[in-house]
Amino acid sequence: MSGEQDHVSKSSSSSISSSTQESEEEVSVTIGSLLAQAKNGSGHSLGKRLSHLGSIPYTPRVNGKIPNVDNATLDHERLLERLGTYGLAEFQIEGDGNCQFRALADQIFRNPDYHKHVRKAVMKQLKEFRKQYESYVPMEYKVYLKRMKRSGEWGDHLTLQAAADRFGAKICLLTSFRDTCLIEIVPRDLTPTKELWLSFWCEVHYNSLYGIDDLLTRKTKKKHWLF
Repeated sequence: MSGEQDHVSKSSSSSISSSTQESEEEVSVTIGSLLAQAKNGSGHSLGKRLSHLGSIPYTPRVNGKIPNVDNATLDHERLLERLGTYGLAEFQIEGDGNCQFRALADQIFRNPDYHKHVRKAVMKQLKEFRKQYESYVPMEYKVYLKRMKRSGEWGDHLTLQAAADRFGAKICLLTSFRDTCLIEIVPRDLTPTKELWLSFWCEVHYNSLYGIDDLLTRKTKKKHWLF
């Protein structure tokens, strides 16, 4: 997220510019191959297991208030009960403010360390298609974008919609909401090519979601240099 240092000589600037361009091209190839692997992989999907659950109509929104300790504890217990009921398990994601993007990165790339790439892709979507998203933001849109681009800034349901749109994926949230077990976020203008499953301890934390057997056999893919 930080800017590059100023360089004294024009020759060194030119060299760095050339190196950066080559690196970006290499990154593009790497990401493309990883996405192809994810699309053509083992077909990780929990949809059939939870097909009987009705999902609510989804409206993108920014984050709400963090619940107090008592309510948060009850919410977490409710989520754990649902995980047990449906034979699901969480791959635990680091709680550093990047949990939504880390969980998405784990689902897409099988490696939460790609969270910076996911956030960058989401920000690009939000900037390029501003008219689709700005009405959901209760503040100046530029202020929202500036804040959301920072590492450690919590993702919200608007960034989930942007991620669904950018990656052509249906994002399914098993939630701790009392009256809402399942939320599905679908791309606006695309037929989804994959499903991404997250658990959502409401307004507190996201984890990556698997069937119990799938989690036991899950392997983290090697991280390529991206940033």
